[in-house]
Amino acid sequence: MHRSTTSPLRLLPLAWALSSGLAASHASAQSLQDLYTAARGYDASYQSAKSLYDANLAKAAQAKAMLLPSANFALGASSSNQDVNSPAKSADWAYKGQSAEVSVTQPLYRPANKAIYEQGMKQVDLAQAQLLAAEQNLIVQVSQAYFDVLASSDSLTFVKAQKAAVAEQLASAKRNFEVGTATITDTREAQARFDLVVAQELAADNDLRVKNIALNQLVGLPNATPKPLAMPVTLAPVEPADPEAWVQRAQDHHPALAQLKVALEVARLETTKAQAGHQPTLDLSGKYTAANSQGGSSGGPAAFDTRSNVATIGIAFNLPLFAGFATQNRIKETLALEDKARTDLEASRRTIAQATRTAFFGVQSGQAQVKAYEAAEASSQSALDANKLGYQVGVRINIDVLNSQSQLYNTKATLAKARYDVLVGGLKLKQAAGTLRAEDLAAINSQLAP
Repeated sequence: MHRSTTSPLRLLPLAWALSSGLAASHASAQSLQDLYTAARGYDASYQSAKSLYDANLAKAAQAKAMLLPSANFALGASSSNQDVNSPAKSADWAYKGQSAEVSVTQPLYRPANKAIYEQGMKQVDLAQAQLLAAEQNLIVQVSQAYFDVLASSDSLTFVKAQKAAVAEQLASAKRNFEVGTATITDTREAQARFDLVVAQELAADNDLRVKNIALNQLVGLPNATPKPLAMPVTLAPVEPADPEAWVQRAQDHHPALAQLKVALEVARLETTKAQAGHQPTLDLSGKYTAANSQGGSSGGPAAFDTRSNVATIGIAFNLPLFAGFATQNRIKETLALEDKARTDLEASRRTIAQATRTAFFGVQSGQAQVKAYEAAEASSQSALDANKLGYQVGVRINIDVLNSQSQLYNTKATLAKARYDVLVGGLKLKQAAGTLRAEDLAAINSQLAP
């Protein structure tokens, strides 16, 4: 057995340096809400959804034209020459004419037009549901990228701390070997563990760089720096605690279901349009025409100049009689498409219900894991302290301390990641229920370091 001359106080400068570095980095860091706001104005996918929303609103307004009157104004002018040759006489005729016409048509009874108008109004609901889905997706994407950076940063921090601790253990083993109180085995074990931690540090550093690039790309900032969580972290319980209550919320609010409900209504209106092929139409029309004609000949009667104004108003009635069975087959087609839309809606209900339950139990399980990892962290710290003391008094060997160090820092990294997963999981649960809003980020923001 071997004694170590390493003192726990030698690790205090390391802890102070780590905490000082983290505190300095907080000064220029951004909160989750800050980065989400930046992403709203930059992310191409969200901007595309916003443009589609505006286009759908304009498209919905177009449908109203099917119920409103249409008016046209037309101008016309003509000129002609005629040569007349006969044994009795010959003459050259010239004619000119101008006309102006205003016509107005107002649909009085057109069932198909009314169905088209109602379909257009459904586009507003569809546009809102699509934009809401895009907003919820962006919230989750930014939050996931935000906490991915924090988790990767924590992993790098813990690996560096482990590297410093292993370096201390390696130096102690070398000193003990030089004075003859330890064998070369301790030194080689510590050197092997140190080399392994160096490799882990390189991997963690690269992972953090990749996660930072992904976050920067999402929010459009050159050097986005997320604020870490303030310690101690308190994770709020899931409310309501009944998964079926979340499923009911999803059935009422999920944007994907809202889109499919609109699709079903549009399919029903499409059937109404098809059935209108058998129904009559009635239109009111009015027309006012002003015409002017001039003419004359070189060797005939005197020139003439005629003006006329004609006003016409009427009703047009049209009753379809036979269209080669096109209308009947169109109705069959729309009824089948209506059944498809209904089936798609039901399938989506089941899928979303299952996804909501999965998200709910995922958050509950994550919270339980956090508590378990917190207990494991405390136990690992106690085990490390005991192994260090045992190594100093000669009842433990170097590899015991190294293993305890590795277990402690791995547990710390896993605990941090589990906390982040619970926070993101809570947002994903609200997304699954269709109730996620930007305001929900405020609760997480309040847990970040100032």
